Amino acid sequence: MQLGMIGLGRMGGNMAKRLEEHGHEVKTFDPQVDSTAKSLEELRNQLDAPRAFWMMVPAGKITEETFQTLIGLAEAGDVIVDGGNSNFRDSQRRYAEAKQHGVKFVDAGVSGGVWGLSVGYCLMVGGDDDAVGQVESVFVALAPEDGYAHVGASGAGHFTKMVHNGIEYGLMQAYAEGFEVMEKSEFGLDLHEIAGIWRYGSVVRSWLLELLHAAFETDGGDLENIKGYVEDSGEGRWTIAEAIAEDVPVPVITAALFARFASRQDESFAAKVNAALRNQFGGHAVQAVETARTSTQDPR
Repeated sequence: MQLGMIGLGRMGGNMAKRLEEHGHEVKTFDPQVDSTAKSLEELRNQLDAPRAFWMMVPAGKITEETFQTLIGLAEAGDVIVDGGNSNFRDSQRRYAEAKQHGVKFVDAGVSGGVWGLSVGYCLMVGGDDDAVGQVESVFVALAPEDGYAHVGASGAGHFTKMVHNGIEYGLMQAYAEGFEVMEKSEFGLDLHEIAGIWRYGSVVRSWLLELLHAAFETDGGDLENIKGYVEDSGEGRWTIAEAIAEDVPVPVITAALFARFASRQDESFAAKVNAALRNQFGGHAVQAVETARTSTQDPR
């Protein structure tokens, strides 16, 4: 089928390639790279009705602006798919707005990263049956076998992807902490080797572990070329907010998000407060700023 792909970054560009490899005709628009269209209006004109547009742009302002432009250009019967990491409540709102214009809207949670071109993308899709059915051949082409599901009504796709990414935070943090314990141990462990053997037969084997092994392969067991600064793109925060609303305890995901916050602090004010308090009640030594920047030893 025909599809208009909007956004040709690390994900969108590879998804367009995979679709073409599976026989789909893909028209493209991205102002930053060579595309078949120079505007969304030109992209619309390159597609036969009923049209299918796939937004693969960052969540937030860009997604909203792209959606509003498409609503003004699309015709009744067209379908818009949002494959970015949008908040599911925004997706429910866009679904309702699109419906008022006779336009169909589908939210697709996409996982697979830069490897999706070769191995496929896991797809969690939300929306009406007829809207999903209109573009289902695209979902099937993008996903590996058994890697796609229509998980529910509007918003369900992005909700499921949100929780997926919250779980990802916890898994990544568990690996990070465990490997730091081994890195600090007295045994001089070869972390590259250990990550390697854990890929086979271990109960903690996973694709994340395979990626960690690959990172050690590239950067060495000490990862000395990588700064320990970890961003978050919002899904962990949204997962925690929904858990609070549902009275569901999620201590692991919450701690993992806070660990990412901590990774961005060159100097923690909270740590200064702790050090000052230990000095006040117990007379424990405190380090001058110059010393603290060159030593990680506890002054106890």
